[in-house]
Amino acid sequence: MLAPLSWLKEYVDIDVTPQELEDKLFSCGFEVEERYEVGKDISNVVVGLVKTCEAIPDTHLHLCQVDAGKAGVLQICCGADNVEAGGKYPLALVGATVYATAKDHVTIEGVMTIGQGKLRGYDSFGMLCSGTELGLNEDLYPGAGYNGLLVLPEDAEVGADVKPILGLDDQIFDIAITANRPDCQSIYGIAREVAAVLGKELKVPSLEYTEHEALADSFSVSVDAKDLCPRYSAHYVYDVKMGPSPAWMRRRLALTGIGSISNIVDITNYVLKELGQPMHAFDYSYLEGGKINVRRANNGEKIQTLDEKEFELTDQNLVICDGVKPVALAGIMGGLNSEIKDNTTAVMFEAAKFARDNIRKSSRALGQASDSSALYSKGVYEYTTVMAMKRALHLIEELGCGTVSSSHFEDNTGNSIEPHEMKVSINKVNGVLGIKVPDEDIVRILTNLQMQPVINGDELTLQIPAYREDMEDYPDVAEEVIRMYGYDHVEGTFMPTARVTMGGLNLRQKNELRIKRALCAAGVYEGMHYSFFSPSDLDLIRLPEDAKERHAIQLINPINVDLSLMRTTLAPQMLRAMAGNQKKGILEGRIFELGNIFIPKDLPLTEYPDERETICIGAFGKEETFFTMKGLCDVVADTLGVTFEYSAAEKTFLHPYQTATITCNGEVVGYVGKVSYEVADDLDMSVGAFVAELDLRVLSQYYGKQQVFVPISKHDEEKRDFAFVVDKKITCGEIEKLIYNACDYVTSVKLFDVYEGGQLPEDKKSMAFSVVFTPRDEKIKGEKVEGFVANILKDLKDKLDATLRA
Repeated sequence: MLAPLSWLKEYVDIDVTPQELEDKLFSCGFEVEERYEVGKDISNVVVGLVKTCEAIPDTHLHLCQVDAGKAGVLQICCGADNVEAGGKYPLALVGATVYATAKDHVTIEGVMTIGQGKLRGYDSFGMLCSGTELGLNEDLYPGAGYNGLLVLPEDAEVGADVKPILGLDDQIFDIAITANRPDCQSIYGIAREVAAVLGKELKVPSLEYTEHEALADSFSVSVDAKDLCPRYSAHYVYDVKMGPSPAWMRRRLALTGIGSISNIVDITNYVLKELGQPMHAFDYSYLEGGKINVRRANNGEKIQTLDEKEFELTDQNLVICDGVKPVALAGIMGGLNSEIKDNTTAVMFEAAKFARDNIRKSSRALGQASDSSALYSKGVYEYTTVMAMKRALHLIEELGCGTVSSSHFEDNTGNSIEPHEMKVSINKVNGVLGIKVPDEDIVRILTNLQMQPVINGDELTLQIPAYREDMEDYPDVAEEVIRMYGYDHVEGTFMPTARVTMGGLNLRQKNELRIKRALCAAGVYEGMHYSFFSPSDLDLIRLPEDAKERHAIQLINPINVDLSLMRTTLAPQMLRAMAGNQKKGILEGRIFELGNIFIPKDLPLTEYPDERETICIGAFGKEETFFTMKGLCDVVADTLGVTFEYSAAEKTFLHPYQTATITCNGEVVGYVGKVSYEVADDLDMSVGAFVAELDLRVLSQYYGKQQVFVPISKHDEEKRDFAFVVDKKITCGEIEKLIYNACDYVTSVKLFDVYEGGQLPEDKKSMAFSVVFTPRDEKIKGEKVEGFVANILKDLKDKLDATLRA
């Protein structure tokens, strides 16, 4: 927000330098992103008095002798048509910097340095300047818009710097306003803070005006959408005299980036910048039906705004209507059908409070933004709405551009604009800060912030102004106190639950890092997604309506619908990541994400949700199979020193015959499976994809598990390959478990082939395993190995009806 120093001084007696003021604003929570002088590029330009002025024959030039004060009398060649002897004009001395203009003498093309020159054989020791060459226009200084020399006041001191005379020495503060302080989106709002931080009196803008006879008694105002417009005020002004605004108003508007239009329109813009309240003025003669109605637009209803753009509206947009038609897009821009014109003789002023979320959404949806919509989107208070109407009517009288009637119309929901009482504990305030702020300083600070503090023992009673909706409890009071008292008073202390450590990673961090490194070593790349996902993600994985994953936390104000739910599973985002890679021509890859899912204990939320650490692994490509995916899960198990068991399962988005539940010591820890063909088709996947999800909250009980060292055997291992014919429903995990249980010497069981069809019955499949027998203290003889094999075959036959494939 742009805040000219000269305007701030209207409300506060500022007796510090601009740099000191910038530092004080920063110390109380307002970052000055930039501070610059209005005439920052102008230097060495003084008041010049033309002593003599003679025309140079056969040219448009004049040869002038110009008194430059201490610089002496200088010869200047000038081509302006308004130069004359006795006139005072800005004189750029040799070495001065001014703006270079294009041939139209209006467009600025950059900064130039003035040197000694020669025109038509005559030496020129400087340049007499126009307003444009000094960066001025008609709004910033009267006469600066003339295509000739800028005429200075007769009482200007010869040789004096022109900057103070022209206001070029004014300072502009570009201040960043945080989202919780919309009350400071105005010059007066910043002035309140300046007065508080400097301990100065705040001067309130004049609000007095005189009402005359009512001439619009039959007019009425109604609000149908009170949820979107809790307060709407209108006031009738007649005998309007359209014309230009006074120089002081045009200048202040120009310094904040707004060009002057006319006195009536300028008043609404002035109040917007001064108080932070958007206003609008309707030409009363264009308001049909004798009323104003604030309502939701009808679907398909159209309006043409002041910038001559036409919009088709929906019932999500708020409009201001007369008795027949929409005349304004509420909070964004007025309608072309009721604009103020040169022949306007009566106006209806509007000041209103609109719901910030509705204005923000409408502005985005329609692609239509304005200074008003920017303010409403951040927040406007009803207190300011009432104050702004009074201020606008005062300015009508001050400028003499109309007569204020007694016809005032208002529709509101009854919200108070008076201060409300808040009581807090001083000990709690000091507890937040970790220091004891003296009571007298608390009283001084909160008095300067207009909160009327009263201390009675430990109880601090405040009267919170209606424009401070951010003040809710003692932490907010603590923030107000410390930002004015000074953050440098805060002493470093331990929090109650803090403890001294040697630094480094805790147990959870160490184990998660080990898991990440193990997966990376297995060729899996780490990915990261938002903690939010879309309702369509839950539809993608075919979850039934009563699925626990659909019991998700919905954001109140999401960026968009695709990021509107707190995720309850990592799988949908992993599926989209794999699909996205394939669409970009990457047809093989492995990805994992270690992140949180958010499980609410109840909806709507009454307490914080359960944030569960989860790891999701995805793999895709022609070489990937269910068993390579299972191997990646085993990488996690091996890292933690545990063994996973796999049993057949079903998931709505996974292949019915290639899905397994993962358990560890009898406790379910996750699942693994192949993405179903239907889901793959929905995502336009061109190669097979697999996904696994593991609950690290459950697995965390194995963090820090002691690894048992087993020395490498001194004797050769024995390896045997088997191909078993089993029912199709038998899983790899079941066979592996039985093999391990059948013989203590088995140290490795690996599946290397699965075969179906051919000479095998339809309900059978062949699974081939490599089994490694590792000797301990002595070499295993062939007869002993054959005994192990016999035990394995017997157990498989008895329990799974497995036979060796011929």
